[in-house]
Amino acid sequence: MVKELPHKNNTKDVQQNNPREGGTMFGEFIKTLRLDRDIGLREFCRQLSIDASNWSKIERGILPPPQGDEKLDQIAEVLGIKKSSELYNELKDKAAIDAGIIPKDLLSDQETLNALPMFFRTVRSEKPTAEEIEKLIEKIRGEG
Repeated sequence: MVKELPHKNNTKDVQQNNPREGGTMFGEFIKTLRLDRDIGLREFCRQLSIDASNWSKIERGILPPPQGDEKLDQIAEVLGIKKSSELYNELKDKAAIDAGIIPKDLLSDQETLNALPMFFRTVRSEKPTAEEIEKLIEKIRGEG
């Protein structure tokens, strides 16, 4: 019997929305850490009480990464990642990014949310408006 992993999107959505073929940011990240620690796929899955076939699909980007804090904490524990570490934050961020969602801590910061549209346009090489530039200058000066 196949044990289903928690995920937000269905497999078809992830495959269609994932621009990276042959793996995902999260999947590659976990696989690299797992292999660096000499933990085989089956042993890793046994420790997490998850199906190895499904986990292999996560590492290859066929299924979305888990999003629940409890499961991500378990993954971190199996890989020996401390919760207060930068590596732990990277694990959680990559899981969120591969699922196409904004990390929870960023969603709770209104200032960061307000800056996201300008960030997205900048990444796309679109020029910000004069008003946005003025707001940015005010923010940098501490006036905004």
